[in-house]
Amino acid sequence: MKFAYQTQTWGGVVGHPAGVGCIKELYYLSNVSLLDQPLTEISRAGYQGFEAFDGDIIPFLERKAEFVNVCREKNLDFVAVYCGANFIFREILKEELHKIEKVANFAKLVECKILVVGGGAIRHDGIRENDYESLAEGLTRVAEIADKVGLESCYHPHLGTICENRKQLAKVMELTDIDLCPDTAHLLAGGSDPLEVVRSYVNRINYVHLKDYKDGKWLELGEGAIDFPAIMEALRKAHYNGWITVELDVTERTPLESAVISKKYIDTYLR
Repeated sequence: MKFAYQTQTWGGVVGHPAGVGCIKELYYLSNVSLLDQPLTEISRAGYQGFEAFDGDIIPFLERKAEFVNVCREKNLDFVAVYCGANFIFREILKEELHKIEKVANFAKLVECKILVVGGGAIRHDGIRENDYESLAEGLTRVAEIADKVGLESCYHPHLGTICENRKQLAKVMELTDIDLCPDTAHLLAGGSDPLEVVRSYVNRINYVHLKDYKDGKWLELGEGAIDFPAIMEALRKAHYNGWITVELDVTERTPLESAVISKKYIDTYLR
């Protein structure tokens, strides 16, 4: 297994302002230049790759060679790009898929491997049962886009969507064939047992997010309540040999300090 790190710890996450008025411009975005501090410090911390948001790679559409060269200079693989969409509003699905396809095509050009998506909006008046069918339709289309351009694809359950808890995850997994990216902290925060989820869907897992969690806080690996050695053992028993990305949305330390803490935990307890 190889370990990567998500770049958002350095700049947080915001939405692209143009997305307020134009769905096809609705990207995740960090408040930092991707090729500067994030990649330098991810490499310094000893990781082999990185994941970035869709809005963080779009500025390099006309600077592909620069992007690839910096990744090679830092000795980092571009492991995954993260996209999101509402998916439940059929009238805007074409716009959302247009954006995702644009990202996927460029990601492949800059040697990315995995297209990971989150989403499934919660309406102002609550969840409708047919929203799951709409989400599944959108995820199926995402998988088709990824297959077409030569990327792997997977769905990331997330707080704030219609796939927060274990029952909701089961619905989504039954309705679509897309692979799963379990995020250990989001699963625990949503009331699921991350180990049980990994064991249940291990044959559909092609990518993993590791993040610790306790008392409402996202934490560095080993500082929360999640049993990572057991999760890794479950993956090994299933002969999982894919990428694992460490993610930390926010930190009370510097991003580099947090990345190093999690890397030391990996090297001590998970290798």
